[in-house]
Amino acid sequence: MRPVHANNPAIIAVLLLMLLPGCVHQQYATTPYPAWGEENGIPQPGDHPPLLLRTAYPGEGVKPEACLLLVHGMNEHIGRYRDVARYFMQRNFIVAGFDYEAHGLSNPVLWQADQALRAGTAAVDVSAAYLAQTALGNLDPARKSLDLALQKTIALCDAHGEADYPVFILSHSLGALVTASFLLQNRNAVTERVQGVVFLGPGFAVSEPPGWLGWLANPVIKLSFYAETHFLNPHDEPFPLMAFNQVLAFLTVPILEGVFEILSWPGLRRVFSPVTPAWVVDYLTDSAEEKKKIREDSWIIRRTVPRYAKGVEEEIVLFRRQMHAFDTPYDLIYSAQDPITPAWGNEDFIQATLNNHGDNRYLELADSRYHQHLFLTEPRRSEVLQHIAQWLAHRIKVLNDAQGSRH
Repeated sequence: MRPVHANNPAIIAVLLLMLLPGCVHQQYATTPYPAWGEENGIPQPGDHPPLLLRTAYPGEGVKPEACLLLVHGMNEHIGRYRDVARYFMQRNFIVAGFDYEAHGLSNPVLWQADQALRAGTAAVDVSAAYLAQTALGNLDPARKSLDLALQKTIALCDAHGEADYPVFILSHSLGALVTASFLLQNRNAVTERVQGVVFLGPGFAVSEPPGWLGWLANPVIKLSFYAETHFLNPHDEPFPLMAFNQVLAFLTVPILEGVFEILSWPGLRRVFSPVTPAWVVDYLTDSAEEKKKIREDSWIIRRTVPRYAKGVEEEIVLFRRQMHAFDTPYDLIYSAQDPITPAWGNEDFIQATLNNHGDNRYLELADSRYHQHLFLTEPRRSEVLQHIAQWLAHRIKVLNDAQGSRH
């Protein structure tokens, strides 16, 4: 751990910011996890529950067009994506989905709660589910979950017919960062099967809370992100500015990392792990029905361990340093006014990568502030789904034409 320096106002600011959204929080699950599709268990080491890959197939006798793996966002779960799976299944896709590390049924507390509810228990306290994040300092465990799920998806697709179906990934928010960094870091037979990826509100930037909380939080968030960006990584700035940035980074990064680490220790994390603020739900969707579902969903994790939050920030910084090399074809959809994953992260990614493949596309929802595009009201939800389906159809046609030209 980097050393912690005392007598710095940043420490006081962080402590106050962590306390502001914190409160006594209890959460109970009363209905079983919203499972969909066929379950395929993938054994995991130690006390981890099996990684469950959910798979839905087109109707009997229908030849699939391709395979699509769904990757959910931070603190949510793949059970929410039943209707999304059905939409693409009806368009002749084999659709799969999973909960990555510490989320959904890949979280030991939630896994045990689901087992108890299915055995007849009326209610289970799942307030401690967020503590599975204490072991997470980066996204390596989530990338491992994606690797296992992708391998199993490919195996199931290959077993379904004689053709080598093209494989695509549809990813949301933090799941998009997990997916993009995984594809960037791994060049092998598994990732070569991925013929395109859809990014929905990808986590390529740190959040910018609105309102009065933003006035307090955003200066600290921006300082931390700026310092991480420059820490041991000089840019093409003049020497005086480079020297200033390195001094600022060496003073700021160790302090904040130390503070977030301390706040993640046993005892302290129960006080300082913030509960998801109300503004987040307001910016997820414009649908009152979906907001109600989100608030009542027992399987969404409501708190975030500080160490994990800091680790996600560091992952964003690392990815942005390498993103220019991302060459998997993509379709990126984002809202111009989204404060959860602000537009500048997407715009930077597009500028760095758009010309890396001829099929790269993006869709900016200029009038939207909402983060979860697959859970919006009509007609916007259908417009987004149709846009994705059209891009996937285009990619499949390109691949089929290329295969036909070789024969």
